[in-house]
Amino acid sequence: MSATFSHTPVLPEETLELLAPERGGIFVDGTLGGGGHAEAVLNRLPKTGRLIGIDRDWEAVHAAGDRLSAFGDRFTALHGNFFDMRELLESIGVTSVNGILLDLGVSSHQLDTQARGFSYKNEAPLDMRMDQSAALTARDVVNGYAEEELARVLWEYGEERFSRRIAERICRAREQYPIETTLQLAGIVREAIPAKYRNEPQHPARRTFQALRIEVNGELKGLDRAVESACDLLQKGGRLCIITFHSLEDRIVKQAFRRFEKPCTCPPSAPVCICGKEPKAKILTRKPLTASQEEEARNSRSTSAKLRCIEKI
Repeated sequence: MSATFSHTPVLPEETLELLAPERGGIFVDGTLGGGGHAEAVLNRLPKTGRLIGIDRDWEAVHAAGDRLSAFGDRFTALHGNFFDMRELLESIGVTSVNGILLDLGVSSHQLDTQARGFSYKNEAPLDMRMDQSAALTARDVVNGYAEEELARVLWEYGEERFSRRIAERICRAREQYPIETTLQLAGIVREAIPAKYRNEPQHPARRTFQALRIEVNGELKGLDRAVESACDLLQKGGRLCIITFHSLEDRIVKQAFRRFEKPCTCPPSAPVCICGKEPKAKILTRKPLTASQEEEARNSRSTSAKLRCIEKI
């Protein structure tokens, strides 16, 4: 393992209050990471309760297994993507659960491990794979995608207003030599952005790196279906908590939750509902919960976090 897999969970108390593991039963942490949230849940679970952790990163699975070994068979770690949660749980005989937590985005360990290539601040190979057995890397995207497709990725997943300029500059640079490292790419992006925007508080390459990470790991493709599948796994009264870190994933989660609560597709003018679609959950967070000033001071990665929760009915 390249570094100690640590995890400072965001919104820990707010998450525990909503997830309410003291109710007992089976809970799932679908984005295990370093096990920070998982440990907090296990400490609140009754002795008869059980937590199943899922992560696509083998380093996370092994590290959390070591960290939480004191909980014995009350904790099970599975390697996989929470997009496949139903199949992963069925493989160990679990068909329904009492609570699910999803903490989306990249983990602190992945950001801090230089060799993983997630950060624009340190020199590293362009990788960005959460699952290191996956084939596609950020290097493949940067050096292999057509200019138009690259611009689309930067616009859709990074909301980068200079997506076309950056894509054009990347393609021009790779004609001379392959783009291999994070700082190499960050420098190209910086030069592509108009000079007056290069000294904004956020690093000029931040949106580009976010977009590439999302593309490499398929973070948004199928997220809506994964959220729906997670809701379907809940028993009545079970709760699904999701923490997001940027507007793209938060929008998907918000719209899914609204659909679960108000699924009717009949025209507003219809006197009665004829679509037959019944609500399957109620929203517990009308507005997403965000970090306090104290937490933001302790953990800068909590600044953009939003927590939403539903309860199965």
